[in-house]
Amino acid sequence: MTPPGFLFCRDPLRPRRPDSLFAAEEAAVRRAGARTVLTDHDALLAGDTETAVGRVPRDSGAYWYRGWMVPSGRYAELDRALAARGCSLLTGARAYRAAHELPGWYEAFAGLTPRSVWRPLPVGGALPDPAVWSALAGALGSGPGIVKDFVKSRKHEWHEACFVPELEDTDRLSAVVGRFVGLQGDSLAGGVVLRAYEPFVPGGEARVWWVDGEVVRVTAHPDTPDRLPAPDLDTVGEAVRALGCRWVTTDMALREDGVWRVVEVGDGQVSGLPAGDDGEGLFRALLG
Repeated sequence: MTPPGFLFCRDPLRPRRPDSLFAAEEAAVRRAGARTVLTDHDALLAGDTETAVGRVPRDSGAYWYRGWMVPSGRYAELDRALAARGCSLLTGARAYRAAHELPGWYEAFAGLTPRSVWRPLPVGGALPDPAVWSALAGALGSGPGIVKDFVKSRKHEWHEACFVPELEDTDRLSAVVGRFVGLQGDSLAGGVVLRAYEPFVPGGEARVWWVDGEVVRVTAHPDTPDRLPAPDLDTVGEAVRALGCRWVTTDMALREDGVWRVVEVGDGQVSGLPAGDDGEGLFRALLG
C-alpha cells in the first residue's frame, strides 16, 4: 500500500516552491519520508480544479491536504477532482465540513463549549430584519454574546464586529451582526453564529492536535505563541471520537471558574502551528 502524501499550497509567485508560510512544514514532511505535491490554492478558490491539482500524479494514492483554509464547497470540488485522477483525500469533504464549520462539530461538543445558535446566510445575501437576530438570540437568554460565522470571528474588531454586551439589546445586536457581515464580505463562511460569552482567564489558548481520536501534540495557539497552557483533556477526547474526523484541533481556554472549555474546533489540515514550529512530530503521527 502506498504511504500517504501531502498536498501543500504553492507559492503564487514561485510556483515550483511551497508557499513561504508552509515551506518549513513541507521540508519537515519530506524529512519524515512522505511525498509532497504542490497545489494551486488560487485556482482552487476560483473553481479551476483542473489547474489546482494539475501536478498531482494520476493513481498516486491518498493525500492529506495542508495549507490555507478552503471553503467547504471548494474542498468538495477538490475531493472530486482528485477522485477523477484516481487519488483521494484522507479527510473527505463531509468530514472536512464537520470539523471546519461550527454547525458540524457543535453537537459533539455541546457540553464543552459556549452555547451557540446559528442562521445560514449566503455571501452577498440581504441581511434579514433585526427581529430575526433577536429571535435567534432568544435561545441563549440574556447576557453578553459573540458574533462570528461558521468558521471565524473578527475578534480584532472586538467592539464593532464581535462582542455584544447584551443579547437582548436588539439594536446593538443587529449593528454588530451587520458590521461583521460587511467586514467579512466574500469571506463569509456559511452564515452567522451567535454564542454566549464566557469570560476566560488571561494566559492564552492551547491548541490540541488529535489524530484518529488520540492526542498527538499540544501547542500554543498561533495568536499567543509565547504562552502554552496545560488543559484538562479528560472529557474532550470523548467528544473528538464522537465527531469521528481523523485529524482535528481543539482550541482550549480556562474559564474564570476554573473549567477548561473548547473555544473552537478545526480541521487539522488548515489549522495553524505557532511560529517557528515545523510540525515534524505531528506529520510523523499522520504517517502512522
